Amino acid sequence: MYLLCTVGSVYIKSKEAPAKDILKDLVEMCRGIQHPLRGLFLRSYLSQVSRDKLPDLGSEYEGDAETVSDAVEFVLQNFTEMNKLWVRMQHQGPAREKEKREKERSELRDLVGKNLHVLSQIEGVDLDMYRETVLTRVLEQVVNCKDEIAQCYLMDCIIQVFPDEYHLQTLETLLGAFPQLQPSVDIKTVLSRLMDRLSNYAASSAEVLPEFFQVEAFVKLSNAIGKVIEAQDDMPVIGVVTLYSSLLTFTLQVHPDRLDFVDQILGACVTKLSGKGKLEDSKSRKQVVALLSAPLQKYNDIDIALKLSNYPHVMEYLDNGTKKEMASVIIQSIMKNKTLISNSEKVEALFELIKGLIKDLEGNLQSELDEEDFHEEQNSVARLIQMLHNDDPEEMLKIICTVKKHILAGGPKRLPFTVPPLIFNALKLIRRLQNRDENVAEEDTPATPKKIFQILNQIIEALSSVPVPEVAMRLYLQCAEAADDSDLEPVAYEFFTQAYLLYEEEISDSKAQVTAIHLIIGTLQRMHVFGVENRDTLTHKATGYSAKLLKKPDQCRAVYACSHLFWVDDQDSIKDGERVLLCLKRALRIANAAQQMANATRGSGGSVTLFIEILNKYLYFFEKGVTQITVASVQSLIELITNEMQGENATPDPTADAFFASTLRFIQFQKDKGGAVGEKYEAIKV
Repeated sequence: MYLLCTVGSVYIKSKEAPAKDILKDLVEMCRGIQHPLRGLFLRSYLSQVSRDKLPDLGSEYEGDAETVSDAVEFVLQNFTEMNKLWVRMQHQGPAREKEKREKERSELRDLVGKNLHVLSQIEGVDLDMYRETVLTRVLEQVVNCKDEIAQCYLMDCIIQVFPDEYHLQTLETLLGAFPQLQPSVDIKTVLSRLMDRLSNYAASSAEVLPEFFQVEAFVKLSNAIGKVIEAQDDMPVIGVVTLYSSLLTFTLQVHPDRLDFVDQILGACVTKLSGKGKLEDSKSRKQVVALLSAPLQKYNDIDIALKLSNYPHVMEYLDNGTKKEMASVIIQSIMKNKTLISNSEKVEALFELIKGLIKDLEGNLQSELDEEDFHEEQNSVARLIQMLHNDDPEEMLKIICTVKKHILAGGPKRLPFTVPPLIFNALKLIRRLQNRDENVAEEDTPATPKKIFQILNQIIEALSSVPVPEVAMRLYLQCAEAADDSDLEPVAYEFFTQAYLLYEEEISDSKAQVTAIHLIIGTLQRMHVFGVENRDTLTHKATGYSAKLLKKPDQCRAVYACSHLFWVDDQDSIKDGERVLLCLKRALRIANAAQQMANATRGSGGSVTLFIEILNKYLYFFEKGVTQITVASVQSLIELITNEMQGENATPDPTADAFFASTLRFIQFQKDKGGAVGEKYEAIKV
């Protein structure tokens, strides 16, 4: 038989008889071999030797429009017979070897598929012939064979080998075959490949899009998916989600402006998932994440996703871990595209979507990620809060209140990450209000600095449930400074009071106390809103805290820093030279006590660095014109330092030596300037 096929091939080449007649005889002759495996290989050989001798358009073997149908008929007949032989293989041999036979059949599938490839290569097969003859006959064979392996493979073959435009124009016929396939066929994969191929076709050129609109591709695909899912009641969740995910990709490519189509797909997905509970299969969850990520990637705008009413409903079927993953995808999209969320309704919808990161979800109280991952998640939420903005103060205040509601429900562990960015966002609003037209009456608008400060106080108070007093104290001081700029003395005083209470009651670590007291002094120095009584109270407290620090060097530095609280350049009301001198003298006594303690415990003098630091403070105020700081006091301090450094108990300290030498050079530099400055420094001997 192989020899006869070879002879037939040579006979066609000789052109002594019409090619169509010889091919017809050959394909009929092969019916003589009915053994499935042998018949399959024989017909495969026939297909191979005849593929370049078909009477196609432009072919030397009598190719014209009339004989193309003969070529098609030959290939279709060979395909039909091969498929029958291939399907029949499953019934050969004992039942116990069925698995082995199925494996063999899968390995032989390309022999059958090559016929479809040959069909797709025939030049004379135009759209009309494909629609009326080729597709109809092939689908008829696929449906009627009722074999799972054959149906799955052949449907995939049809999709892969024929042109995209043919699929588009015959979409209804092709989709009509899917519900007729065996229930065990993996329809979701085949149908997804069809939609992926059409999506790529749509992406290839904008000129082909009218074809999609003309044939109403979306409606047909959507209906086909509905019928397939309906026909296969036991289709797993991943199959349903995969189909809708592919349809969504197709829709975003073909109808990017039709948000109603996108929402319709998400709604259909919700309907099919209803009653299933949380998705337990990781692959299904991954597909849902892909489904929800597609609109974000397409539109690069979270506003679009927030308009989709079914978007949050799909998220409800994810477990807590995957909700977090999806929330991170949403935040990354916002940050990447620098999207500003500009009204409270959108913020509410957005925070509902990312609630997996904002608060503990049910059943997830103990199963947090490790610390590093948790910090990264919360930092991303903090960055998101900075992306919330509206130029209208009233709307911005609504946004702040919405965020406040969500983050305060997030549990104490999250507050140190989420409260600070919200505070600073609100402070930005206050700065804007300070520059607003002062003629706007406060009662006309809810967005006033005083009302915002009340909200800020409530937010920072929530941090008291968390052991982060240093963070809360810093925020109180920031708010006090903003209240100072708004000329709200009672508000600023209240924030300072809260900061002092935290310092007294919560901050016990000595290093933290040192940092805190310097923050307090630095902030208080910049304040101008306080009257004499309030400022004295706060200043007295700050100097008291400074003198009670644990280590003498820390005490000394804090006390001489307090001297700046009594002399502020741009405020004539805060220029008290007597109290500046008192602070510096007190700092000197503490430094002296520290020196004596070093002598007593180590048997040698401690570092003179503290004395040199105090000398620099003396020089600072001397230059500022504080009359109480005299040449004599500066001179005596220089001599004290010199004696200490040359004393028999002195400890060599290159750093202190360099510091002192630099200070003396500064004095000499001032002398050399001449004029009033030089005259002022002239009396100091170095």
